[in-house]
Amino acid sequence: MRARDLGITLEGNPGSLNAITDVPGVEVGMTTIITGDGPLVYDQGPARTGVTAILPVGRDNVGQAIAAGIYSHNGNGEMTGSHWIAETGGLTGPVMITNTHAVGTVHRGVIEWIKQNHPEMAIEWLLPVVAETWDGYLNDINGPHVTHQSAIDAINSASGGPVQEGSHGGGTGMNCYQFKGGNGTSSRVVPFGGRDYVVGAFLQANFGDRRELTINGVPMADLDVPNPMDKDDWYLKDVARTVPGGAGSVIVVIATDAPLLPDQCKALARRVPMGLARTGTAGGHFSGDIFLAFSTANRGQIGSGFPAVPASEAQLSSMDFIPWNYIDRFYTAVVQAVEEAVLNALINNETMTGRDGNMSYSLPHEQVKQRLGID
Repeated sequence: MRARDLGITLEGNPGSLNAITDVPGVEVGMTTIITGDGPLVYDQGPARTGVTAILPVGRDNVGQAIAAGIYSHNGNGEMTGSHWIAETGGLTGPVMITNTHAVGTVHRGVIEWIKQNHPEMAIEWLLPVVAETWDGYLNDINGPHVTHQSAIDAINSASGGPVQEGSHGGGTGMNCYQFKGGNGTSSRVVPFGGRDYVVGAFLQANFGDRRELTINGVPMADLDVPNPMDKDDWYLKDVARTVPGGAGSVIVVIATDAPLLPDQCKALARRVPMGLARTGTAGGHFSGDIFLAFSTANRGQIGSGFPAVPASEAQLSSMDFIPWNYIDRFYTAVVQAVEEAVLNALINNETMTGRDGNMSYSLPHEQVKQRLGID
């Protein structure tokens, strides 16, 4: 059950899967870790976490540089490798998303996978891209539940086709608008120059206060669902809660097969907050809102890829790109796809119980339909 299945009207023309994998060549894989119940026992559980891998040009083509750009709307979060993307405008490997305290583990897992599968890259240097959001409300976040193998398995499982939404992979333990959150995806078809391009969005949603949620412009703040996250004592049993209800993070990955320059990719990433804002968020101080956009066109032309050739054999590169004065339709596609991806993360989900019996309730479908006047 996704947003459109519920009867919600959304703008734009989605691709066949309405997912980031509508962009040809993009693959997504996940490792989901759900173990244990009851009281938190440090390093033992309960665990509600995982890893998501997004491969822009598939496993075999890791190392082929593509144009990319990043944007941080609010910096209380992490995306490793971002400085090199900003410096070169290129992306050469997987994009990984996990929980806040597993970034280092996943980073090393990517290195191990590349050592095994692309040793010509590993012999040089590696700056894996690993992003995070915080799942400590449901998960034993300090426990060693995510391993190097978790990252390797996520990469090895990546494929095209439908993408798991809701509580899977890195999104397993996440919350959105203080409902059960996690993964969401959507896409838009953008015609230009006699052919159709695709803009796809994938996000790991862990942001927003219950009082902010808006769907199709209709406030959803007073839906009749318990909100345990408003209690002051959930943070760590007897320790007072230290962050507001809207704190969290959201990582968004935008993919397109339209030929774009790195600065154009960054411009797409800057439009992500507009899609998020359509669902109500104002972007909180304690939320890490970090966005990456890439184009799968012009593979290898941007440079910074592997294997490198000797300077004596190097040649000039050239790139096709969408003229800047026609870029607006791609901005619109980003905004529309991001809005729908958030709604899919909320709707295509189920209630989850985590550590210490903490509850994260799913968005109530029937109440939402009633509020929106959907039969």
